[in-house]
Amino acid sequence: SSLAQIQGLPLPHPGPPAMAEDNPNPEVYEAGGGAVVGLKHRLLSELLSEDRDEDKEFDDVTLLEVFESLRYLSDPEHPNLSLEQLKVVQSGHVWVDGLRVHVKFTPTVPTCSVATLIGLTIKAKLQRSLPRRYKIDVEIFPGTHNQEDQVNKQLNDKERVAAALENPALRNLINNGIAGTDRPDVSLLLA
Repeated sequence: SSLAQIQGLPLPHPGPPAMAEDNPNPEVYEAGGGAVVGLKHRLLSELLSEDRDEDKEFDDVTLLEVFESLRYLSDPEHPNLSLEQLKVVQSGHVWVDGLRVHVKFTPTVPTCSVATLIGLTIKAKLQRSLPRRYKIDVEIFPGTHNQEDQVNKQLNDKERVAAALENPALRNLINNGIAGTDRPDVSLLLA
């Protein structure tokens, strides 16, 4: 089946070296630079632990940790720019409520044809980065995309997301957006 059938919206075909561009000259903002203040080192055992132990106390993930994991994701149309540089993701649009993580992203233009791909990339990055006990909600920031309702419906449909993440071509695009995005601050590294 095609990508369009899996997602319900057509994706532009990949072209060298980036995807077809809806926004060939996006406004680029200065990124925050450096690690977000307030981050701490988490043990690998905590991230990989089984989440079934009801009696075990867990340290909550913070919105700063979530934002730090997303800020360097590559834009599908402009792989040399991060989602933070394009203000697609912003720390003020990320929050954690108990075991639920919410992210609202803003496409660079209201007609962005890769909005679903950006949302899937954000969702995949968080699924790979956060302990499994967290539920992840990713949506378009209200009023910033012409097909906001359709894209949000797709991103919140577990079966569609699972099918999309199993599609080799789409998985490759998502992996390209995630590759090389973990840039921990030196202070978080073990000595």
